[in-house]
Amino acid sequence: MWDSLVYEALIDGDNTTIVFVKGLNLRPAKVYNASIFDVLNSQQKVNGSIKVSVRVKGRGVLHSAARLGRPRGPNRNPVTQKPHEMCICTMVYNQARFLKEWVMYHARIGVQRWYIYDNNSDDDIDSLIESLLDANYNISRRAWPWFKAQEAGFAHCALRARDSCDWVGFIDADEFFYLKSGLMFHDVLEDVSLRSTSVNSRTKLSKYGNIGEIRVSCYSFGPSGLKHVPEQGMTVGYTCRILAPERHKSIIRPEALNSSLINVVHHFHLRDGFRFMNMYKGVMVVNHYKYQVWEVFKQKFHRRVATYVADWQDEKNKKRKGSRIEEGIPKL
Repeated sequence: MWDSLVYEALIDGDNTTIVFVKGLNLRPAKVYNASIFDVLNSQQKVNGSIKVSVRVKGRGVLHSAARLGRPRGPNRNPVTQKPHEMCICTMVYNQARFLKEWVMYHARIGVQRWYIYDNNSDDDIDSLIESLLDANYNISRRAWPWFKAQEAGFAHCALRARDSCDWVGFIDADEFFYLKSGLMFHDVLEDVSLRSTSVNSRTKLSKYGNIGEIRVSCYSFGPSGLKHVPEQGMTVGYTCRILAPERHKSIIRPEALNSSLINVVHHFHLRDGFRFMNMYKGVMVVNHYKYQVWEVFKQKFHRRVATYVADWQDEKNKKRKGSRIEEGIPKL
Protein backbone atom coordinates (compact mmCIF):
# COMPACT_ATOMS: atom_id res chain seq x y z
CA MET A 1 0.00 0.00 0.00
CA TRP A 2 1.32 3.45 -0.91
CA ASP A 3 2.13 5.88 1.88
CA SER A 4 1.40 8.87 -0.34
CA LEU A 5 -0.52 9.55 -3.54
CA VAL A 6 -1.07 12.42 -5.95
CA TYR A 7 -4.77 12.04 -6.72
CA GLU A 8 -6.05 15.22 -8.39
CA ALA A 9 -4.68 18.16 -10.40
CA LEU A 10 -6.26 21.31 -11.82
CA ILE A 11 -5.04 24.28 -13.85
CA ASP A 12 -5.97 27.51 -12.10
CA GLY A 13 -7.11 30.64 -13.93
CA ASP A 14 -3.55 32.03 -14.03
CA ASN A 15 -2.22 28.73 -15.48
CA THR A 16 -0.91 27.60 -12.09
CA THR A 17 -1.07 23.83 -11.59
CA ILE A 18 -2.79 22.94 -8.32
CA VAL A 19 -2.05 19.42 -7.10
CA PHE A 20 -3.85 17.43 -4.40
CA VAL A 21 -1.70 14.94 -2.47
CA LYS A 22 -2.32 12.47 0.34
CA GLY A 23 0.45 11.45 2.72
CA LEU A 24 2.58 14.57 3.10
CA ASN A 25 1.61 14.85 6.79
CA LEU A 26 1.55 18.63 6.80
CA ARG A 27 0.33 20.58 9.78
CA PRO A 28 -3.10 22.19 9.51
CA ALA A 29 -3.45 25.85 8.50
CA LYS A 30 0.25 26.26 7.71
CA VAL A 31 1.79 27.36 4.41
CA TYR A 32 4.89 25.35 3.56
CA ASN A 33 7.90 26.30 1.47
CA ALA A 34 6.87 25.40 -2.07
CA SER A 35 10.49 25.10 -3.19
CA ILE A 36 10.71 21.58 -1.73
CA PHE A 37 8.06 20.41 -4.21
CA ASP A 38 8.32 20.05 -7.99
CA VAL A 39 5.25 19.39 -10.14
CA LEU A 40 5.98 16.92 -12.93
CA ASN A 41 3.85 16.74 -16.07
CA SER A 42 4.22 13.54 -18.04
CA GLN A 43 4.96 13.85 -21.74
CA GLN A 44 2.68 10.88 -22.35
CA LYS A 45 -1.07 11.37 -22.41
CA VAL A 46 -3.39 8.78 -20.86
CA ASN A 47 -6.83 8.70 -22.50
CA GLY A 48 -6.17 12.18 -23.84
CA SER A 49 -5.13 13.71 -20.50
CA ILE A 50 -1.76 14.54 -18.97
CA LYS A 51 -0.55 12.59 -15.95
CA VAL A 52 0.75 14.77 -13.10
CA SER A 53 2.96 13.88 -10.15
CA VAL A 54 5.04 15.61 -7.49
CA ARG A 55 8.70 15.25 -6.59
CA VAL A 56 9.54 16.00 -2.96
CA LYS A 57 13.12 16.81 -2.08
CA GLY A 58 14.50 13.97 -0.01
CA ARG A 59 11.63 11.60 -0.89
CA GLY A 60 11.63 11.33 -4.66
CA VAL A 61 8.64 11.18 -7.02
CA LEU A 62 5.30 10.28 -5.44
CA HIS A 63 2.89 7.73 -6.88
CA SER A 64 0.16 9.40 -8.89
CA ALA A 65 -3.34 8.76 -10.19
CA ALA A 66 -3.88 12.42 -11.11
CA ARG A 67 -4.78 13.68 -14.56
CA LEU A 68 -4.55 17.38 -15.33
CA GLY A 69 -7.88 19.14 -15.82
CA ARG A 70 -9.52 22.55 -15.66
CA PRO A 71 -12.39 23.60 -13.40
CA ARG A 72 -15.61 23.24 -15.37
CA GLY A 73 -17.71 26.35 -15.59
CA PRO A 74 -18.59 29.23 -17.87
CA ASN A 75 -15.79 31.15 -19.54
CA ARG A 76 -16.51 34.43 -17.82
CA ASN A 77 -14.99 37.87 -17.94
CA PRO A 78 -14.32 38.93 -14.31
CA VAL A 79 -16.50 42.03 -14.61
CA THR A 80 -19.59 40.20 -15.90
CA GLN A 81 -22.30 38.74 -13.72
CA LYS A 82 -21.96 35.16 -12.55
CA PRO A 83 -24.87 32.80 -13.25
CA HIS A 84 -25.49 31.98 -9.56
CA GLU A 85 -25.62 34.28 -6.57
CA MET A 86 -25.65 31.57 -3.87
CA CYS A 87 -24.27 28.03 -4.02
CA ILE A 88 -23.56 25.31 -1.46
CA CYS A 89 -20.83 22.68 -1.31
CA THR A 90 -20.81 19.62 0.94
CA MET A 91 -19.05 16.30 1.36
CA VAL A 92 -21.17 13.27 2.21
CA TYR A 93 -20.79 9.67 3.24
CA ASN A 94 -24.03 7.65 3.13
CA GLN A 95 -26.28 10.70 3.55
CA ALA A 96 -28.66 10.05 0.64
CA ARG A 97 -31.72 9.62 2.85
CA PHE A 98 -31.24 13.14 4.24
CA LEU A 99 -30.03 14.92 1.11
CA LYS A 100 -33.43 15.51 -0.49
CA GLU A 101 -34.69 17.48 2.51
CA TRP A 102 -31.42 19.44 2.62
CA VAL A 103 -31.54 20.43 -1.06
CA MET A 104 -35.24 21.26 -1.18
CA TYR A 105 -35.07 23.30 2.01
CA HIS A 106 -32.19 25.45 0.79
CA ALA A 107 -33.80 25.92 -2.61
CA ARG A 108 -36.76 27.54 -0.83
CA ILE A 109 -34.48 30.21 0.68
CA GLY A 110 -32.57 31.00 -2.50
CA VAL A 111 -29.72 28.53 -3.05
CA GLN A 112 -29.29 27.98 -6.79
CA ARG A 113 -26.48 25.43 -7.16
CA TRP A 114 -25.31 22.41 -5.15
CA TYR A 115 -21.90 20.70 -5.34
CA ILE A 116 -21.92 17.24 -3.75
CA TYR A 117 -18.59 15.54 -3.04
CA ASP A 118 -19.20 11.85 -2.41
CA ASN A 119 -16.77 10.17 0.00
CA ASN A 120 -17.36 6.49 -0.91
CA SER A 121 -21.09 6.30 -0.26
CA ASP A 122 -22.81 2.96 -0.91
CA ASP A 123 -26.41 4.08 -0.28
CA ASP A 124 -27.54 4.60 -3.90
CA ILE A 125 -26.80 8.32 -3.85
CA ASP A 126 -26.63 8.32 -7.66
CA SER A 127 -30.35 7.61 -7.92
CA LEU A 128 -31.15 10.39 -5.46
CA ILE A 129 -29.04 12.89 -7.43
CA GLU A 130 -30.75 11.83 -10.66
CA SER A 131 -34.18 12.37 -9.13
CA LEU A 132 -33.19 15.86 -8.00
CA LEU A 133 -31.84 16.66 -11.46
CA ASP A 134 -35.12 15.46 -12.96
CA ALA A 135 -36.87 17.88 -10.59
CA ASN A 136 -34.74 20.72 -12.06
CA TYR A 137 -32.38 21.21 -9.13
CA ASN A 138 -28.94 22.31 -10.35
CA ILE A 139 -26.92 19.69 -8.52
CA SER A 140 -23.84 17.65 -9.35
CA ARG A 141 -22.06 14.74 -7.70
CA ARG A 142 -18.31 14.26 -7.82
CA ALA A 143 -16.64 11.12 -6.52
CA TRP A 144 -14.08 12.05 -3.86
CA PRO A 145 -13.09 8.66 -2.42
CA TRP A 146 -10.02 9.72 -0.45
CA PHE A 147 -10.28 9.23 3.32
CA LYS A 148 -9.72 12.27 5.54
CA ALA A 149 -9.74 14.66 2.58
CA GLN A 150 -12.65 17.01 3.25
CA GLU A 151 -10.50 20.14 3.30
CA ALA A 152 -8.93 19.23 -0.04
CA GLY A 153 -12.38 18.54 -1.48
CA PHE A 154 -13.62 21.94 -0.36
CA ALA A 155 -10.58 23.63 -1.91
CA HIS A 156 -11.31 21.77 -5.14
CA CYS A 157 -14.95 22.86 -4.96
CA ALA A 158 -13.99 26.51 -4.43
CA LEU A 159 -11.97 26.38 -7.65
CA ARG A 160 -14.84 24.80 -9.57
CA ALA A 161 -17.35 27.34 -8.28
CA ARG A 162 -15.25 30.46 -8.81
CA ASP A 163 -16.60 31.37 -12.24
CA SER A 164 -20.17 30.30 -11.49
CA CYS A 165 -21.03 31.47 -7.97
CA ASP A 166 -20.85 34.83 -6.21
CA TRP A 167 -20.95 33.08 -2.84
CA VAL A 168 -20.44 29.47 -1.73
CA GLY A 169 -21.52 28.08 1.64
CA PHE A 170 -19.54 25.14 3.00
CA ILE A 171 -21.72 23.08 5.31
CA ASP A 172 -22.57 19.45 6.04
CA ALA A 173 -25.74 17.69 4.93
CA ASP A 174 -27.06 17.86 8.50
CA GLU A 175 -26.57 21.63 8.67
CA PHE A 176 -29.21 24.11 7.54
CA PHE A 177 -28.99 27.86 7.07
CA TYR A 178 -31.87 29.37 9.02
CA LEU A 179 -32.97 32.86 7.97
CA LYS A 180 -35.25 35.31 9.71
CA SER A 181 -38.85 34.76 8.65
CA GLY A 182 -39.56 36.13 5.20
CA LEU A 183 -35.92 36.60 4.18
CA MET A 184 -34.17 34.98 1.23
CA PHE A 185 -30.45 34.66 0.59
CA HIS A 186 -30.73 37.44 -1.98
CA ASP A 187 -31.95 39.81 0.74
CA VAL A 188 -29.07 38.88 3.05
CA LEU A 189 -26.45 39.28 0.33
CA GLU A 190 -27.90 42.62 -0.77
CA ASP A 191 -27.45 43.81 2.81
CA VAL A 192 -23.85 42.57 2.72
CA SER A 193 -23.22 44.66 -0.39
CA LEU A 194 -24.50 47.76 1.40
CA ARG A 195 -22.04 47.16 4.25
CA SER A 196 -19.04 46.58 1.99
CA THR A 197 -16.23 48.98 1.16
CA SER A 198 -13.86 48.81 -1.81
CA VAL A 199 -10.21 49.03 -0.89
CA ASN A 200 -8.51 48.52 -4.24
CA SER A 201 -9.24 48.20 -7.92
CA ARG A 202 -9.59 44.42 -7.64
CA THR A 203 -12.41 44.52 -5.12
CA LYS A 204 -14.15 47.35 -6.98
CA LEU A 205 -15.00 44.78 -9.63
CA SER A 206 -17.61 43.43 -7.19
CA LYS A 207 -20.50 45.09 -5.42
CA TYR A 208 -19.43 43.22 -2.28
CA GLY A 209 -16.25 45.28 -1.97
CA ASN A 210 -13.64 43.78 0.32
CA ILE A 211 -15.92 41.36 2.16
CA GLY A 212 -14.70 37.88 1.29
CA GLU A 213 -16.32 35.76 3.99
CA ILE A 214 -19.56 35.76 5.97
CA ARG A 215 -19.28 33.95 9.29
CA VAL A 216 -22.53 32.44 10.50
CA SER A 217 -23.00 31.22 14.09
CA CYS A 218 -23.68 27.49 14.29
CA TYR A 219 -26.02 25.94 16.89
CA SER A 220 -26.07 22.19 17.57
CA PHE A 221 -29.23 20.16 18.10
CA GLY A 222 -29.53 17.01 20.21
CA PRO A 223 -31.58 13.81 19.79
CA SER A 224 -34.57 15.56 21.39
CA GLY A 225 -35.74 12.43 23.18
CA LEU A 226 -36.14 10.47 19.94
CA LYS A 227 -35.12 6.84 19.44
CA HIS A 228 -35.68 6.61 15.69
CA VAL A 229 -35.12 8.85 12.68
CA PRO A 230 -38.04 11.32 12.58
CA GLU A 231 -40.31 10.68 9.61
CA GLN A 232 -41.04 14.40 9.22
CA GLY A 233 -37.36 15.20 8.63
CA MET A 234 -34.52 16.75 10.59
CA THR A 235 -35.72 20.34 10.63
CA VAL A 236 -39.08 19.42 12.16
CA GLY A 237 -38.23 16.30 14.15
CA TYR A 238 -35.34 17.60 16.25
CA THR A 239 -36.33 20.42 18.58
CA CYS A 240 -33.76 20.45 21.42
CA ARG A 241 -30.95 22.93 20.75
CA ILE A 242 -27.83 23.77 22.75
CA LEU A 243 -28.19 27.32 24.05
CA ALA A 244 -24.90 28.81 22.85
CA PRO A 245 -23.28 28.48 19.40
CA GLU A 246 -20.35 26.05 19.22
CA ARG A 247 -18.56 27.55 16.22
CA HIS A 248 -19.22 29.37 12.97
CA LYS A 249 -19.63 28.19 9.40
CA SER A 250 -18.49 30.22 6.41
CA ILE A 251 -19.98 31.55 3.20
CA ILE A 252 -17.15 32.69 0.97
CA ARG A 253 -16.47 34.52 -2.28
CA PRO A 254 -14.24 32.11 -4.22
CA GLU A 255 -12.08 34.86 -5.75
CA ALA A 256 -11.32 36.24 -2.27
CA LEU A 257 -9.58 33.08 -1.08
CA ASN A 258 -5.88 32.96 -0.35
CA SER A 259 -3.97 31.30 -3.19
CA SER A 260 -2.95 28.51 -0.79
CA LEU A 261 -6.65 27.49 -0.54
CA ILE A 262 -5.95 26.57 3.09
CA ASN A 263 -9.09 25.70 5.02
CA VAL A 264 -9.77 23.95 8.30
CA VAL A 265 -13.25 22.55 8.97
CA HIS A 266 -15.17 24.85 6.60
CA HIS A 267 -13.05 27.94 7.33
CA PHE A 268 -10.83 29.43 4.58
CA HIS A 269 -7.97 31.91 4.67
CA LEU A 270 -8.54 35.09 2.65
CA ARG A 271 -6.33 37.10 0.33
CA ASP A 272 -4.74 40.28 1.61
CA GLY A 273 -7.18 43.16 1.33
CA PHE A 274 -10.27 41.06 2.02
CA ARG A 275 -12.01 40.73 5.35
CA PHE A 276 -14.75 38.70 6.99
CA MET A 277 -17.97 39.93 8.54
CA ASN A 278 -19.97 38.30 11.32
CA MET A 279 -23.60 37.73 10.44
CA TYR A 280 -26.07 39.09 12.96
CA LYS A 281 -27.71 36.13 14.73
CA GLY A 282 -31.13 37.72 14.35
CA VAL A 283 -30.78 37.50 10.57
CA MET A 284 -29.18 34.11 9.91
CA VAL A 285 -27.72 31.16 11.82
CA VAL A 286 -26.83 27.57 11.00
CA ASN A 287 -28.87 24.85 12.67
CA HIS A 288 -26.63 21.80 12.98
CA TYR A 289 -28.48 18.53 13.64
CA LYS A 290 -25.25 17.09 14.94
CA TYR A 291 -26.34 14.73 17.71
CA GLN A 292 -29.16 12.80 16.11
CA VAL A 293 -30.64 9.46 17.15
CA TRP A 294 -28.09 6.78 17.92
CA GLU A 295 -28.29 4.89 14.60
CA VAL A 296 -27.39 8.09 12.72
CA PHE A 297 -24.91 9.45 15.26
CA LYS A 298 -22.75 6.31 15.39
CA GLN A 299 -22.58 6.12 11.59
CA LYS A 300 -21.52 9.74 11.21
CA PHE A 301 -18.88 9.68 13.93
CA HIS A 302 -17.56 6.23 13.06
CA ARG A 303 -15.62 7.67 10.13
CA ARG A 304 -15.15 11.43 9.95
CA VAL A 305 -14.25 12.95 6.58
CA ALA A 306 -12.32 15.94 7.97
CA THR A 307 -8.55 15.48 7.91
CA TYR A 308 -7.79 16.62 11.46
CA VAL A 309 -10.92 15.30 13.21
CA ALA A 310 -10.60 11.91 14.92
CA ASP A 311 -13.19 9.16 14.55
CA TRP A 312 -15.25 8.74 17.71
CA GLN A 313 -13.80 5.35 18.67
CA ASP A 314 -10.17 6.47 18.31
CA GLU A 315 -8.02 6.51 21.43
CA LYS A 316 -7.56 10.26 20.93
CA ASN A 317 -11.26 10.77 21.57
CA LYS A 318 -11.54 8.24 24.39
CA LYS A 319 -8.81 10.01 26.37
CA ARG A 320 -9.90 13.55 25.57
CA LYS A 321 -10.24 15.56 28.74
CA GLY A 322 -13.68 17.02 29.27
CA SER A 323 -15.29 14.92 26.55
CA ARG A 324 -19.05 15.40 26.32
CA ILE A 325 -19.62 11.97 24.80
CA GLU A 326 -21.24 9.43 27.08
CA GLU A 327 -22.38 6.23 25.39
CA GLY A 328 -22.24 8.16 22.13
CA ILE A 329 -24.84 10.80 23.07
CA PRO A 330 -23.78 14.24 24.36
CA LYS A 331 -25.41 15.82 27.36
CA LEU A 332 -27.47 18.93 26.63
